[in-house]
Amino acid sequence: MVLPAVFVSHGAPTLALEAGAAHAFLRHLGQNLERPRAILCVSAHWETAGPTVSTAVWPRTIHDFGGFPDALYQLRYPAPGAPELARQVVELLRAAGLAALSDPERGLDHGAWVPLLLMYPDADIPVVQLSIQSHIGPAQHLAVGRALAALREQGVLILASGSATHNLGAFRTYRGDDVPEWVVRFDRWLAQALAAGDTEALLAYRQLAPEAVRNHPSEEHLLPLFVALGAGGPRPVIQQLHASYTCGILSMAAYAFDSKAEAPESLQWSAEAVSL
Repeated sequence: MVLPAVFVSHGAPTLALEAGAAHAFLRHLGQNLERPRAILCVSAHWETAGPTVSTAVWPRTIHDFGGFPDALYQLRYPAPGAPELARQVVELLRAAGLAALSDPERGLDHGAWVPLLLMYPDADIPVVQLSIQSHIGPAQHLAVGRALAALREQGVLILASGSATHNLGAFRTYRGDDVPEWVVRFDRWLAQALAAGDTEALLAYRQLAPEAVRNHPSEEHLLPLFVALGAGGPRPVIQQLHASYTCGILSMAAYAFDSKAEAPESLQWSAEAVSL
């Protein structure tokens, strides 16, 4: 079993509770992927100086947000950890010349547990979390993904969780279906660059993509995508799995990166998809 690497946009934490296109998509995705033996989750919400892997035996659920409904703080995702997989991740990164560290205390932040709660609600698949480094940029994260690509052949789902667009400074200006053109333009460029397999353009997205800095004032929410891109292999088949928007300015786009001739038919689905 060789699983694709997957990038999902996790939106606001209330995605876990509120029905909608992306909520339905993630529930479908978990049901239609082959069941992984373990999950390596790369979340935009764990930033460290260098690549760091959680070796926790039972990762706690981290509610790393404020001002949301009480019901959200009652949610838990009690999946077991996978210390042996975590150690393997550290070894693979070090073998690739990346100075990886481990953290025995780190739990699962909402970038990890919110999509996982929808994809695998039974919380019975071991989960390891890997940090990002927003001060280093896309090229290192592509290298991280390439170093970890072999895990896919071992039944490990590499799940990268971030956001295709992420300007929270504009959150109160645009709501609901009021999606501004500057968000759509960047989202469309990203989809087209991925469809073309244009890795060079993607690495230089801040210079080449329309409204790149406006959509990503800081890089942390797009960097997980580069890990998934690298984990797809040297010439991955890239498929857009989902397209929708929430909160006006957040694209909920999701992508699969696979070395197969084509992605499984069961993944070719998108709830209420928005044409790009």
